[in-house]
Amino acid sequence: MIRELGRLLGTEHRPAYRLYLTALVLYGVLQGLAYILLVPVLRDLLRGDVAAATRWFGALAAAVVASWLVSYAGQQLGFRLGHLLSRTLHHRLGDHLAQLPIGWFGGDRVGRVGQLASKGVVDIMGLPAHLLQPLLSAAVTPVTVVTGLLVLDWRLGLCALAAVPLVFAVYRWAAGRAATVDEELHHRSAEAGDRIVEFARLQPVLRAAGRTGDGYVQLADALSAQHAVGRRQVRRALPALGGTALTVQLVFTALLVAGASLALTEPDRIPELVALLTLLARFAEPLAASAEYGAQIRTARNSLARINEVLATPPLPEPTRPADLDGSRVEVDRLTFSHVDGGPPALREITFTAEPGTTTAIVGPSGAGKTTLLWLLARFLDAEPGAGTIRVGGADLRDLTGEQRADLITPVLQDVYLFDGGIADNIRLARPDADPAEVVEAARLARVDEIVERLPDGWDTQVGEGGSALSGGERQRVSLARALLKKSPIVLLDEATAAVDPENEAAITEALASLARTRTVLVVAHRLTTVTGADQILVLDGGRIVERGTHPELVAADGRYAAFWHGRRRAGGWRLRPVG
Repeated sequence: MIRELGRLLGTEHRPAYRLYLTALVLYGVLQGLAYILLVPVLRDLLRGDVAAATRWFGALAAAVVASWLVSYAGQQLGFRLGHLLSRTLHHRLGDHLAQLPIGWFGGDRVGRVGQLASKGVVDIMGLPAHLLQPLLSAAVTPVTVVTGLLVLDWRLGLCALAAVPLVFAVYRWAAGRAATVDEELHHRSAEAGDRIVEFARLQPVLRAAGRTGDGYVQLADALSAQHAVGRRQVRRALPALGGTALTVQLVFTALLVAGASLALTEPDRIPELVALLTLLARFAEPLAASAEYGAQIRTARNSLARINEVLATPPLPEPTRPADLDGSRVEVDRLTFSHVDGGPPALREITFTAEPGTTTAIVGPSGAGKTTLLWLLARFLDAEPGAGTIRVGGADLRDLTGEQRADLITPVLQDVYLFDGGIADNIRLARPDADPAEVVEAARLARVDEIVERLPDGWDTQVGEGGSALSGGERQRVSLARALLKKSPIVLLDEATAAVDPENEAAITEALASLARTRTVLVVAHRLTTVTGADQILVLDGGRIVERGTHPELVAADGRYAAFWHGRRRAGGWRLRPVG
């Protein structure tokens, strides 16, 4: 754990870390030396030799002052290193997460990373700030005391030395017993955190369905599971802590009995032996304290291991130099992909070409692999080597640098996230150096200007976290305005008109038409207005392209697309009629 902290701090801060560890070890030695110097002070006082006791007391006072100064310097270094660790870990986590494929952020990983970035980092920064000093003192001070005992009375020293492995073995047993449910508790805490955030964000839906309070079973179950695991950890930890404390007390009692036996057989050494028994009490004190800090140290060590696990996750491989590009043609050649190693393929032998300035619509039933294909084109996911190729501008997508991909490709997802700021700021995010006229023009093409006109603060209206002040269709319009402002040659759209009202659908359709005039557009869509004007339509089913062609060609073929088209037209003709 100490070496791992050093690696996290890096070579730049390694000298300060070594100085800090040296101060902690020196403090433990000086503390043990101060305990040892109690022996001659008490011995001479009990013998009535005040002058000799005074001289020894001067040495004791010097050791105490020196240990206090070293402790103060160590604590100051510890606090600085703790803050440095917090800053370093947040930066390293942020930088590394930005390099991981988007597909990695699935399941409960977002909740776990959130817990690591908050509570986990606080646990780790507490190591140098609060925990390493008592931990090292619990090891160094008893060793120093045992060394002094061996010099002052080798028999008591050997007894104390023999007790150390026993205390250490019990401590390890106690830590292992309590650690058996640590991982489950971490998992349950992350799940409960996710459910609490979900409960807060989905209040409109939950209230409409009457699923608030105790009615929201998922939240209640998550909190109950967290509570149950916490209780189980306490039940396992308490006997272990009691066993450690009992062992330390038994060792101390045994050493007292040994010292009393020596005093009975050597009455002339009673003053010295009484002083030695006092030293034995100081020997047991740090051992007992180590058990109290054991749970906190174990928690910090587990958080450190989990953060290292995240940092060890391989990022997306990046080339060392930009690839040579020739246009913005998109070619997919025999692409096969599975979400789970060894699992069933989500895509099988996908092959097609999207020429520059054309629109390719991707349709098919749920689970056909449409979104997976779009994510692979955006390189949110990576296919295994040898499982097909995606080429953009004649270069393998894997050979493009992150900057090249960002310049070439703009993904517009169904779940749009807006940052808490003004509408103009959220549009400008696509190209921060754009002038105001370009922002306004992109907003006009996406019909965001209509939204701005009816908002009280116009362009400066705060959209709230995630864009909560706007409707889903309005957020989608802002997202399309970003894509128009960015001017990248390839745009990937995922269900751009799904679940929006007719007004927003019309606005989004116009924005898509603006994009299609100057960009290569690949769009996953269910709405008919989106697909009828496409230059080519790919029909996916079971992870394969089962049909391809233009809208008239596919309708005339009377296959799956034709069935999809006719079914949508019949659904579009439904009307609600009054009864009676």
